[in-house]
Amino acid sequence: MRDFKKYDIWQLSHSFTLEIYKMTSTFPKEELYGLTSQIRRASSSIPTNISEGCGRNSDKEFNQFLNIALGSASETEYLLILAKDLKYLNNEISANLIEKINSIKSKIYKLKQILIQQ
Repeated sequence: MRDFKKYDIWQLSHSFTLEIYKMTSTFPKEELYGLTSQIRRASSSIPTNISEGCGRNSDKEFNQFLNIALGSASETEYLLILAKDLKYLNNEISANLIEKINSIKSKIYKLKQILIQQ
């Protein structure tokens, strides 16, 4: 069994999720059950699936959970674009968060490649 806390990608995605929670606290209250909830669930799904995958017995199962994490990262990226277009985020904050989520996606993809080669 793997220790998910030792994975750089888990640490990055956990920190990113904390940042998303803080950032969405400024969203309009009418978005609490809409965009705020959705982007928080999508971002928290990334480290959650990495954690769950680490608890599985094979690289194949771990890889499947990384696929789900990658999908959640793409969903998060879209929701950041939507938040920017709705003017809930300014361009600078949006660009910074999108850069971070793309870095996370890249690292997940690289980890998947390592698992496939083993």
